[in-house]
Amino acid sequence: MAIKEILVVDDEIGIRELLSEILFDEGYHVHLAENAAQARSFRMQQAPHLVLLDIWMPETDGIALLKEWVAQGLLTMPVVMMSGHGTIETALEATRIGAVDFLEKPISLQKLLDTVAKAIQHSDAHHATATPHASEPMPQEWAQLFDMSLREARDQFDSQYLKYHMDKESGNMRVVAEKAGLERTHLYRKLKQLGLRVNKK
Repeated sequence: MAIKEILVVDDEIGIRELLSEILFDEGYHVHLAENAAQARSFRMQQAPHLVLLDIWMPETDGIALLKEWVAQGLLTMPVVMMSGHGTIETALEATRIGAVDFLEKPISLQKLLDTVAKAIQHSDAHHATATPHASEPMPQEWAQLFDMSLREARDQFDSQYLKYHMDKESGNMRVVAEKAGLERTHLYRKLKQLGLRVNKK
């Protein structure tokens, strides 16, 4: 099993080092960022399996960074928010935007490990079902569509639409072509263009 990559974003060096040591001992590969700028730069290079993101940071806070990733279509990994000043309103806002969970400081060891394991499972389940199964666009994905060019948004919709019907019809491409109103040759050309594979059950 591949080592899971976790990005810890927190402006407090003590918190970063503590979480890094704990997660490293649990077998995770940990990357550290002390502010949103470093986290932004890291995300542009690669997508970790999980991000632990502090809410209260100077300049750009965690909520603003989360919104930025959503708008740019970069929220492809689970994000768990952290805060020592957490309120239920803040937690609800973060999960509404796209975070999968919320940790309140001081973070207990067991709560940290349980939340990380749960979020990693969420990430694995999402990636395991992304190709053969359809996923309905979560308001978050609609927001991402509106920030794309018309061509990119159309391709994204076409991809979701065709994955839905291929899954629904168990890979019967004759029926999928009929439902989509396309000739079979056009349908296969479209699938190749979108990078979709036919998975017959």
